[in-house]
Amino acid sequence: MAKVETSRAATGTTMGILLALSLAHFFNDMFQSIIAAVYPLLRDNLDLSFRQIGLIALVYQVCASVFQPIFGVVFDRRPCPYYLTLGTCSTLTGLMILAFAGSAAMVFIAVAFVGLGSSIIHPEASRLTHYASGGRHGLAQSVFQVGGNFGSAIGPLLAALIVTPNGQNYIAVFAGIAVVSILTKRPIVKWYGNSQPGYGAAKGGHGPVRRLRFTRKKIYFSLAILLVLIFSKYVYTASLTNYYTFFLIEKFGVTTKQSQLFLFAFLFASAAGTLIGGPLGDRFGRKYVIWFSILGTAPFSLMMPYANLLWTCVLSIIIGLVISSAFSAILVYAQELLPTRIGLISGLFFGLAFGIAGIAAAVLGGIADKEGIEYVYNFCSYMPLLGLVAMLLPDVKPAAKAHRP
Repeated sequence: MAKVETSRAATGTTMGILLALSLAHFFNDMFQSIIAAVYPLLRDNLDLSFRQIGLIALVYQVCASVFQPIFGVVFDRRPCPYYLTLGTCSTLTGLMILAFAGSAAMVFIAVAFVGLGSSIIHPEASRLTHYASGGRHGLAQSVFQVGGNFGSAIGPLLAALIVTPNGQNYIAVFAGIAVVSILTKRPIVKWYGNSQPGYGAAKGGHGPVRRLRFTRKKIYFSLAILLVLIFSKYVYTASLTNYYTFFLIEKFGVTTKQSQLFLFAFLFASAAGTLIGGPLGDRFGRKYVIWFSILGTAPFSLMMPYANLLWTCVLSIIIGLVISSAFSAILVYAQELLPTRIGLISGLFFGLAFGIAGIAAAVLGGIADKEGIEYVYNFCSYMPLLGLVAMLLPDVKPAAKAHRP
């Protein structure tokens, strides 16, 4: 077991700010999920191929991933209370362009703006979540993540109710919602300014800093294992978030609206399951949560390609519940490995998650064009088996039980 040194007494979990940050994550991920949900509509309106859909997803994911570690470093060194607002403004611009895009090129530009907004919001909001946690990092990240996951779940439902019946131009409705989301960030700005004179959160922050007594080699090895697990999780979830609607339409003949409702069921289950991982990780250790979350998905993912429509829906809900707790546990584990680089770690892991998902979406789109969408699901069903590598992670005592000198 790793021993832990603790400095600076916890200031207590700032639950009101955590909820505000979770709401910011909710809006951001809701806007993101609108993009994937309207792929069938864009394909019909602009006569796009699966490969072009994959490239659109790639452009979005690259813009939402490559810049995240860079922004994370900037936020660590030059904190400012208005970064979240800037990110939402970028997203708003992208949604307006997407609402009136008449070509694939305009769609590329639109999703790039939305991706950049996400690239700003994720590392900054996650960094502030860490500082508002009062040392309960797993709980705080779960509260933060559940907002994002519920946003991802609500997006396709709203797309089915608002955009699909009325047309592409109605994506502009969500640009109006983005204005509302900017206003909801005012409590965060006020708290950040009051609690961090000179915006010094990047130089110390709130709550305890847990320093794991690992060698540099063990830290880098552990980070590498976490990256393998991120790869496993996000290749598999990319197959669901980007192509689940097409899979259901092709295999079972459901309508576009029905497929979006099935996607909502999976994403809603993912949101509900998010709250499990963080608190359990705080209490029992993050390694075991990570192991169970990813490897525990495998039996259900392996069954899903062979199930009927009803059981496909049931299995997708179970998968969403189980696999969704992984990211919070992985992120907090990585933050504890490098506790003075919270912005960098947040940006790196959110960025890698988005980048892997984007590359996977493009690759899987090409495979779907060549081999068929059902082949994609047979292939991806094996990805959760990579969860076996979690057993190589060193044990870390939960914060509440950690040794204190």
